[in-house]
Amino acid sequence: MPAAAASSTTIAPRRTLSPGLAYALVAGVIGLALFASGTPSPLYTTYRELWGFSPVVLTLVYATYAFGVLATLLLAGRASDELGRRPVLLVALGTLMGATVLFMVADSVVWLFVARGVQGLATGLALGAASASMLDLHPRRDPAGVGLANGVVSAGGLGLGVLVSATLVELAPAPRVLPYVALFVLFAVAVVGAALMPEPVQPRARLRLTPQRPSVPPVVRGPFLLAALGVISSWSVGGLFLSLGPQLSATLFHTNDHFVAGISVFALAGSGAVAQLAFGRSVPWAGAAGGSIALAAGMVLIVLSASADSGALFIVGAVVGGAGFGVAFLGGLRGLSAAIPPERRAQVMSAFYVVAYASLSLPAIAAGVAVTPLGLRPTFEIFGLVVAALALVVAFEAWRTRPRARRCAAGVAYEPAG
Repeated sequence: MPAAAASSTTIAPRRTLSPGLAYALVAGVIGLALFASGTPSPLYTTYRELWGFSPVVLTLVYATYAFGVLATLLLAGRASDELGRRPVLLVALGTLMGATVLFMVADSVVWLFVARGVQGLATGLALGAASASMLDLHPRRDPAGVGLANGVVSAGGLGLGVLVSATLVELAPAPRVLPYVALFVLFAVAVVGAALMPEPVQPRARLRLTPQRPSVPPVVRGPFLLAALGVISSWSVGGLFLSLGPQLSATLFHTNDHFVAGISVFALAGSGAVAQLAFGRSVPWAGAAGGSIALAAGMVLIVLSASADSGALFIVGAVVGGAGFGVAFLGGLRGLSAAIPPERRAQVMSAFYVVAYASLSLPAIAAGVAVTPLGLRPTFEIFGLVVAALALVVAFEAWRTRPRARRCAAGVAYEPAG
């Protein structure tokens, strides 16, 4: 065969993004997935007015998302190990685009349940593949750096999702459609990027949907308890703010302005992202302790704002509590990650995710049940005091079990203080 003919039959290599751009892309996918999870929050009041459902139904709609994420993480969390990162990301992003269409055409609360369920399932798939891709593509394979970046884009994406959605709902036409159109376009851009990213792992022959059985070996139980208490106190605040926070914000500011109502969620998540950037490299026990104290202080300020009818105090509480939320969660998770034996990582993290997403959904449902007999403000006051007390327990436990230096023959070693 002539050389020219041979060269014409050669398959050109697929054009791919550079590793740096691919890393930024998968980090952006995580932020965009959380952006999408916050997009419906400013519209919940509108949905309630249109379709007349109760606060408990509203929180159940929100919890459907959390249960969907958890189900995917437990059943298909290793899908990208077996099929490859890029195909799983493409499926997840395509399904998230489908979920935005379901939100656009929703004309009853049933549609909201379906849309949130599909969104949760796809988000779990996207988070699992994108988080693994971040470690694959990081130039130094640095778990601490990847964890910090993951936490920052997650909190930042969540806060921006609520703020952008609230702005479009308040200022733009077609408020029940336009936020999802914008979201659809962003997902379409992400799909193009995912199609161009390099595949960082060698795919296996087939997918096995085998649940990752949650398990906590004895050697990890101390760090796991601290991380679990931290995620219960911090994520339960996030779940309550995303479901009922805009309603309380509107009540305290005496306005129906959706932008004002969304500011509280943005203040909570945005300050969490900034605080993680500022203190993300602190010693894990110090982050867990200091962050939990800030979280407790923020929740006390929110309780005082509800009783004093002060919108300004509510925002200050959200900022302080959000900063504590971000640092406490990251500190507890870093301490747990360092203590897990490599061969037990999947089992322990499965147990951690069970606690995390139960914390995101169950307290919000309980608050939705309590709102009808107690009212919105008393519900936030009771909830806030419980979370503040739990956060102080986390701070004390982090301080009690902190590593202390001890002298030994070989030099200086460290052991738990407790």
